[in-house]
This record gives sequence, structure tokens and C-alpha cells, in this order.
Amino acid sequence: MGEDLKLLFELQAIVRQPKTAGSSWSSMADEFRRPVGMDRQLGVAAVLFAAAPVTATQDPEHITSYLIEAEEEIGKVTGRSDFMADRLNRAARVEIGLTLNHRQYNKRFRLAQRLERKRLTLMRELEKRALTMISKSRLASELVRAEFMADVPSACFIAYYTARCHLRSEFTAQAQQRPYDVVSEFLFARCRASDTTDWWAIAHVYPSPEVLSHLSAEQCGVLLGRLYSVLERAAQLMSEVWAASNIDRDTMVVRRGNDSSTWNVLAGAWNQARDGWINALYALEADELLDVVCPGKVMRLMAADVAYWHRAVGGGLAPDTRVWAELPLPWDVLTGEAVCTRDTVVQACQVAKIDPYTSGWIAPRTQARVAPFSLTPELVHGVRVGSPGLALLLRRTGVFSGKPRHEPDR
Repeated sequence: MGEDLKLLFELQAIVRQPKTAGSSWSSMADEFRRPVGMDRQLGVAAVLFAAAPVTATQDPEHITSYLIEAEEEIGKVTGRSDFMADRLNRAARVEIGLTLNHRQYNKRFRLAQRLERKRLTLMRELEKRALTMISKSRLASELVRAEFMADVPSACFIAYYTARCHLRSEFTAQAQQRPYDVVSEFLFARCRASDTTDWWAIAHVYPSPEVLSHLSAEQCGVLLGRLYSVLERAAQLMSEVWAASNIDRDTMVVRRGNDSSTWNVLAGAWNQARDGWINALYALEADELLDVVCPGKVMRLMAADVAYWHRAVGGGLAPDTRVWAELPLPWDVLTGEAVCTRDTVVQACQVAKIDPYTSGWIAPRTQARVAPFSLTPELVHGVRVGSPGLALLLRRTGVFSGKPRHEPDR
């Protein structure tokens, strides 16, 4: 086992590529962007309200409790923030013992309005960040540390496979790198051979039929519930993005006004959770549920230049896109506004001339092909760049941001 760990650490050093002088370097961020907290707004509130200041400025629960306490000081009900209809007049302020003059009362009321709006924005951004991580590695980010550390072979597989899932996408007309490579297979083989393997922990990131076969019915049920919860969360946000966009469902090529970044994150989270959810249904021998409710996959939006590149090299519209365009919208299926069953999906797949079973539309995917091991490329927004200095300059000038270029900071 010591030799296995030594090999893992050596491979980790190769794949991670730390940002240090003399080593491989990437100008991309080390982690997913965290939402901006409410430090500034809560700092102002600490001056104007007597309630104890909030220290956890990114914790919506603490912020909500603080808002309720602070707004009680001015007789305001949390959630009622209409400046014309919800303010107290002078007589009402006197009745509750509020001695603030009109100007000072309005100042606090307006601040409370801003705090409530900012809290909702923060909650949405935190949810998007959580779904971003799920879109990469399913429930790995929700795995409890004690569960992750309980078994060495399991931890090695989870750590390496999760790192592979987080590889940055490349700007290419070919398929992206698959996360399950020869090293993943080697580490997974160690888990197969071990009597202490924590299959429950592995199922959070790799819920394959083989992994789920080692779980109890209760564990599969818990996992099924967690994954369905992800589907509901992703569906809620997808419906909002869909309503605010003008997405071409037939081609899924980005058009002006499409929030492609948010959409692709939500589509990734949906598809990852959906795959695991279907696998868990089959593991529980409860796949007859798909005869009643079988929401389809969600296609990501593709940049127009990539779509043109695909056509130029002899490719075309992916068959999955045709199936997606034929089926009811997934969030309508979850809410019961539309009906989509296993038969519905099978018929759409037959029209698109793809196998609904091996393609993962209505059944667990077939055994993943083992990809060859390759070094992590140095990327700037998916474009390979040889010089770290050049990469940083290009990033600062906004070459890869899709926005007008600007002079770099001096």
C-alpha cells in the first residue's frame, strides 16, 4: 500500500501543476469563484442598527437572523420592502416607540431593502457555485471529510478521479479528455481487491452500477434522494435562465443574450445528477418509476465558432441534441406540467437513430472506456498557451473573455 501511495503522490504532483517558478503554470484560478459576501453592507448596518454585527458574511442563515432582528428595530417585517406601501408613518412610529425622525427612518428602511436584495443574490450565487462543483464531480463536494478519510484506497481513488473530473475543458472539435484514465482504473482495481473499501464514499463521485451494487438498499435510497434534490435545484434555476433567454433549442448554438455560462453549469449539474439517479433506480430495482417520470438530458450551449469548426471537419449536430429538442422541458416534467416517460424517450431516440440504452438516456451507461494518461495542459480559458507571461497578458487584456479588449493594468 505504501508503494501505491507514493505513486499517487507522484502523479498528483504531475497533474496539479502548481503555480510556482520553474514548474508548470496555469493562469486559471485554483478554485471555483466564491460569491462576494455582504461585508460592506453589513458594516454599514452595524453602525445604523443595534443588533449584534454578523461575522459570517457569506452565511445566508446568519444574515437572515440578523435581518429579522435589525428590522424589528424599525418595525419592518422581513420580506415586505415596498418603499411606498410598507413604511410606517409618523403615528405608527410613535405607537411602537420609535423616536427616529423621518430622514433617519427612511435611511434605515432603504438599507434594509438593499440587504434583503443582496441576501437573495448571495443565496443564488452560492447555489450556483454548489451546482458548479456538482457539474464537475457529482456529490464529491458534499462528502464528509471523515467519510473521505476512512479508507486509504477509497480516498486515493476519490481524490484522483475528482481531480480528473475537474480538468479544464479544451477548445477543440474533438471529444474532451475523459476523467476515467489508466490511473483511475489502477486505483479502482485496488478498491476492488480491498475488504475495507468505502463504497458509500466512492458512490458520491462515481455511482457506477458496480459501485452501487456494494451499497445497502438504505444507502442507495439516501443517494437517490440527494441526487433527486440536485435535479430539483438545477431545474428551478434552469427554468429561470430559460425564461430570460432566447435559446435556440434545435441547435443549442449560443446567440446574443444567452447566459451560456450559467446554463452550461446547470446543464452539467443536471446531467451528472440524472445519471446517478438513474443508476440508483436500477440498483434498487425501481426503474419502473421511469415509466411514469423520465426527464431527459439537458444539452449545453455551444459557441458558434466551435459549431462551425465541427461542421468544417465533417461533424454536425449531435444526435443527443435532436432528442433533447423533441422531449418536454425537464423542469416541466418535474413539476408535472408535462409528461415524459421512458417510452417517450425511446421514441425520440429512435427518431434520432441512437440507442436509448447504451447512450444513457433511459439506463445506466455502459462501462466507461479507460482513457490514456496525459499531462494536464496549460490553459487560458481552454486555449493552450506556451508562455505563462503571455497567458497572463492575454488574460488581462480580455482576449478570452468575449468582451472588448482593454489595456492591461500597469
